[in-house]
Amino acid sequence: MDNSGLLEVQGLSVSFPDDNGRAMVVRDLDLAVGPGETVALVGESGSGKSVTALAVTRLLDHGPGRIISGRILYRDRAGTLRDLAREDKEAMRGLRGPEIAMVFQQPMSSLNPVMRIGDQIAEGIVEHQKLGWQAALAEAQRLLERVRIPDAGRQLRSYPFEISGGMRQRAMIAIALASRPRLLIADEPTTALDVTVQAQVLRLLHELQRELGTGLLFITHDMGVVAELADRIVVMRGGEQLEAGSVGKVFATPSHPYTRSLLAAVPVLGSLNDTALPVPFAEPPEPSGPQDTVTAAPPVLEVIDLVTRFDIRDALGGVRARVHAVEQVSLDVRPGETLALVGESGCGKSTLGRSIVRLEAPSSGRILFRGQDVLGATQDGAADGSIRRGIQYVFQDPFSALDPRLTVGFSVAEPIHAHGLAKGAAVIDRVGELLNLVGLPREFSSRYPHELSGGQCQRIGIARALASEPQLIIADEAVAALDVSIRAQIVNLLMGLQRRLGLACLFISHDMAVVERISHRIAVMYLGQIVEVGPRQAVLSSPQHRYTRRLLSAVPVPDPARRRAEIEIDDTEVPSPLRAPNDIPNVAPLVQVGPEHFVARHRVGGLY
Repeated sequence: MDNSGLLEVQGLSVSFPDDNGRAMVVRDLDLAVGPGETVALVGESGSGKSVTALAVTRLLDHGPGRIISGRILYRDRAGTLRDLAREDKEAMRGLRGPEIAMVFQQPMSSLNPVMRIGDQIAEGIVEHQKLGWQAALAEAQRLLERVRIPDAGRQLRSYPFEISGGMRQRAMIAIALASRPRLLIADEPTTALDVTVQAQVLRLLHELQRELGTGLLFITHDMGVVAELADRIVVMRGGEQLEAGSVGKVFATPSHPYTRSLLAAVPVLGSLNDTALPVPFAEPPEPSGPQDTVTAAPPVLEVIDLVTRFDIRDALGGVRARVHAVEQVSLDVRPGETLALVGESGCGKSTLGRSIVRLEAPSSGRILFRGQDVLGATQDGAADGSIRRGIQYVFQDPFSALDPRLTVGFSVAEPIHAHGLAKGAAVIDRVGELLNLVGLPREFSSRYPHELSGGQCQRIGIARALASEPQLIIADEAVAALDVSIRAQIVNLLMGLQRRLGLACLFISHDMAVVERISHRIAVMYLGQIVEVGPRQAVLSSPQHRYTRRLLSAVPVPDPARRRAEIEIDDTEVPSPLRAPNDIPNVAPLVQVGPEHFVARHRVGGLY
């Protein structure tokens, strides 16, 4: 390692225990990160990317994994070259934070659930920057503002469960940046973020590198982000390094077949500009032509002027503020149609989906499922059961959506038992059919969630949703955390099920390239309101609302040759849905600008 290097991993091998002794999960890995350099570590789930990060930070020591061989050379602030593989625990505690920081993939399991967000950021500032507590809290608020969390002063006092998944991820990034590290290891840091916040975070990382010369080891499956951010790329599969080189060379002329397949699976926004209908990913034997599944029947779902608000109470129980999460939203979903609901984290997308299935209690408005009043059905047991059976929800995090104590078969069978659809051996047969339907063998019914990959767990979630034979599926960021090839499989699975079963789908997502692939229509949500809705082709090729244009301009292009010299973002204050109790927001009416294409017309300045 020369004097200009920051990190150099030489011949790293890591093993984990298995039934036959120990299994090698990383084999003879070599990589290097220089000051101010970004190295992207890419590969599918199970390739050894995260294990490599845990080995570098020596957090591997707190689990069953062990470094078998190799060196992890790191040059500290004093210029001393240290082998992290042989440092003792006390020395590593001194390095983690001021020298090496890590952003973890699962923010909910990485944040302390009983500590406020501000306190978790401030304790690192006090420890590493030696500031007083009030100064540390002020710095924590500044960091939350830099990662674009709205109403940062209030969110300092929030607990992790009180904020969205995207906000939790940004809070994790703020904690990592608080110590101003020389080496930052980011494990899927933008997975839960929408494209505009992702662009803001990427610019923040650029600024950190310019200011401090921070080296960045960026673990991701998003090839658009790799093309936007990375200097060099290392491709892993099955614990082995398959290819490494400059990002331009690897994207232009990938030498390994696996790298070529990985790049081929990346959806590119704009690739379907000339096609009005959804098109599955090319995955034989599934058809890859346009898919016209929408029927002329009345809508399966109608949402009419729906309002969902959350009160923020003071110490005496009085309402001091109100979150306008969903504000007078109207939309419909037709049989066989996929309506994509897009927008930034915190805009109200998930709250709208959860309100439809009554996981949240709407303040006013109407929800009709096949003409039945969803909100009034609680008074009628038969109608309530019919609606619960007819609308099913697929959650963003497949692991937390499954009970870890229950086998896969038991979880999938629960709706069958609950709705009395089968009894005895017929239930077992139906579970097997459902597993086969989502591309899993029947033998998986005896497995537990921890024995499955993320993609497999997401398939189980879809199988469980299908168990009640629904007419409508609400997929809430159902492919956000999946590798590109698994994402393509899940999208094709949903489209294949729609083709065979005539399912309607409300597809909540921040991935615009996937939305282009799967949707018939798109509804754009901003601060709890629908600001544009129309056919997918019209909205993406001719966006009329300024916010829609901003969303599309922030999508990274998986081509290093088209990298932006500077990531442009809106530096105005981040808007918040939090308002005074009597401050009711104005809802802009939707006006027609094309066939079935509507856009919000605001009072000032015409179109927003």
